[in-house]
Amino acid sequence: MRKARASGRPGLFALMGSTCDQSMRTVAVLLLALVVLGCRDAAPKPDAEPGSAGSLFHVDVELPADTESNPELSPTLFEDVAPVWGLDFTYDNGAQGELLMVEATGGGAGWLDYDGDGRWDVYFCQGGDAGRGPDDQQPVDRLFRRLADRFADVTPRALPPETFYGQGVAIGDFNNDGFDDIYVTNVGRNTLFQNQGDGTFLDVTDASGTGDIRWSSSAAWYDIDADGDLDLYVCNYCIYDPRRPIPCLNALGEPSICHPKDVEPWEDEFFINQGDGRFTPEAKARGLFGPGNKALGVVIADFTADHLPDIYVANDTTPNFFFRNLGDARFVEEAKVRGCAVDRNGARQASMGLAVGDYDGNGLLDIYSTHFRNESNTLYKNIWPAGFEDVTGLEGLHEPTLGYLGFGTVMVDFDQDGLAELFVANGHIDSKNPQHAMEAQLFKYNGRAQRPRWYDYSKQAGPYFARQVVGRGVATVDFDEDGGVDLLVVHQNSPVSLLRNSSERGHWIKFFFRGRRQNRRGIGVEVVLRQGERRWVQQLCGGSSYVVTHQPMLVFGLGPDSQPVDIQVFWPGGQVQSFQQLAVDAAWCVDENGGVTVVAPVDPSR
Repeated sequence: MRKARASGRPGLFALMGSTCDQSMRTVAVLLLALVVLGCRDAAPKPDAEPGSAGSLFHVDVELPADTESNPELSPTLFEDVAPVWGLDFTYDNGAQGELLMVEATGGGAGWLDYDGDGRWDVYFCQGGDAGRGPDDQQPVDRLFRRLADRFADVTPRALPPETFYGQGVAIGDFNNDGFDDIYVTNVGRNTLFQNQGDGTFLDVTDASGTGDIRWSSSAAWYDIDADGDLDLYVCNYCIYDPRRPIPCLNALGEPSICHPKDVEPWEDEFFINQGDGRFTPEAKARGLFGPGNKALGVVIADFTADHLPDIYVANDTTPNFFFRNLGDARFVEEAKVRGCAVDRNGARQASMGLAVGDYDGNGLLDIYSTHFRNESNTLYKNIWPAGFEDVTGLEGLHEPTLGYLGFGTVMVDFDQDGLAELFVANGHIDSKNPQHAMEAQLFKYNGRAQRPRWYDYSKQAGPYFARQVVGRGVATVDFDEDGGVDLLVVHQNSPVSLLRNSSERGHWIKFFFRGRRQNRRGIGVEVVLRQGERRWVQQLCGGSSYVVTHQPMLVFGLGPDSQPVDIQVFWPGGQVQSFQQLAVDAAWCVDENGGVTVVAPVDPSR
């Protein structure tokens, strides 16, 4: 039996300190806000974790989080079809009552077409006994191939056993041979599997130089230096060895899970692709570092409308990072001055997952970050060039998430009415907490209302949202090729869910990409779509959500309008393409060499 550790304060991601300890300037701002908005006590709920400032002085004006007051919301429904489709996988965190820190964070997956048959397969990383280390007695990662009417486990014949303690999965074709490769983040050495193109994978970790031995969480592929091949950002968390865990105790002197303050941060890494199968670590040389670190989520996208990729990193209990691209793949960290390092009260938060999307239709990508209980998740509205504004409370998203601890999250127009929804997977990190398992949440945005805001639609969204699970990774996919965006949700110690989108949907159009000079999947592409007087903007981002990889596609919801659309496609290398009068309710493939063709659904008999 391994020696039990403990914790300074319960909750791995609980917010440090209190807003009462802020500077006098913050107090002055607060008093002014109270005068303007009226005195409103929004102290944390009685069951707040010790040490979590939460929303102690949150003064945002809130409206009731209901759907009945907004009949304009169209139905959005999901059904869990994982058992029907044979997607039988459970992430085992190996918990044996010792409350190891690493047991709280794993549960990733990634979508890929590993055999090039046009169907989307899925790779799951696995946990196991974190205190023992990798060996042939540990459970292995799994690869499921999508067949005509089910998923089949093809792990034994497809790839070598991967028995490190897994956290997340990043999919990217790093050598541009047309076959998706797999990067697995672990507690310990990470693993890079190169797709051989014959249905098998080869472990090229050592040869590539990507075997980071730190505790890694999320990772993201993106061609940062615009040379045509994918580079790799790896989030690292804390210096912590589960085989020799540090002792931590709670306020009562009892063993408990360690708080992030009890462990030192571990810097992130950025691997530059040399084009010959090798990568070089260049995070510091590129300006990709900051104080505190403790990264759990990352998204790479053009947030500043200059067609240069920026990097946003979600840190746990320390300020988040916003690395603005200066050109020539050099970065400067500007989260504090751009308003996205902390919440609107100046409080650090326990940031985990990241969703991105242009929910307000201003052509700029906004950021939604999930957090610990009694903090609320945070919505950062992009108001570039000023930066970002925390509009969480102003738009109805503060109160509904206070009682939850969020991880994976996505911002998608599921019902395809032209407006975004937010999905959040929830679950506590302390297995001794009575609310360890939690319900997922779905929020719908009504941008057409007199006062646009978000509504909690969870109770109307299907039976899955009444289940209590320990949710972690959330990855988007259209696995049944009907144009609707479905969801894969990984839970700890209970089977995964494949949530088929059975919503009443509007018209839609879907895009895939085929890079030639640029990366094969088109990661980094931006599409500007016009239909009549309306305009939408989406980007195929690197990373996002939490420890997962989405199917590389862009899907636009168009509502009741079925007229053809015009698009502009901005490739990461600078090329711009324009296409007119594309039919809707269809999937299209945009080729970097100049063409756009309809993608026919895969023949079910194949």
